[in-house]
Amino acid sequence: MNRDNIVLIGMPGVGKSTIGVVLAKVLGYQFVDADLLIQEAEGKLLSELIEENGTDGFIEIENRVNSQIQTHRSVIATGGSVVYGKEAMEHLKSIGTVVYLKQNLRVLQRRLRNLKGRGVVLKEGQTLVDLYKERTVLYEKYADITVDQYKQSIEQTLKAVRKALEEN
Repeated sequence: MNRDNIVLIGMPGVGKSTIGVVLAKVLGYQFVDADLLIQEAEGKLLSELIEENGTDGFIEIENRVNSQIQTHRSVIATGGSVVYGKEAMEHLKSIGTVVYLKQNLRVLQRRLRNLKGRGVVLKEGQTLVDLYKERTVLYEKYADITVDQYKQSIEQTLKAVRKALEEN
C-alpha cells in the first residue's frame, strides 16, 4: 500500500481545509476535502445528513465514504468526527501520514460560534468542551504527527507541518 498522502485531522475550526489547500499547493499535491466527498456521495449538505440520520447515522456514512478514499500524492482534509470511524481511520493511516492539528480550547470557542450550522457532529446536550475532551483522546491515538497551532499563524503552522513531515 502506498502511503504518499497527508491526512489532516483535528477539531472543527483548526483550519484543516485552509492549511490543506496551501500545503497541497506548496508540495505539488492534490487537495481532497473529505466533507465535500461525503456531500457529493450523498447529494446533501452535512447539516442535512446529520439532521436526517442523527449523529450515529452520519458517522456511519462518514466512515463508509472515508474508508473508500483512493488517492495518491494528496492532502486530505477530514471532518472533525472522522476519528469516530475505526475503519476510516485505519484506511487513512494505511494510505498516508496522519497529522493532528491541535488547537487550544479557548481559541476554538472563539472561532466556533455556530456548531450546528457548520455540520458539526454533536450528541444531544453535548457542549464544545465535552466534544473537545472526547475527541482529543482519539486525535492523539491516530496521529503520526501532532502540530500544536496555539498562537501560530497559518504560515507558522504550515512551516511546522512541513518540518514535522520531513523529520517523520
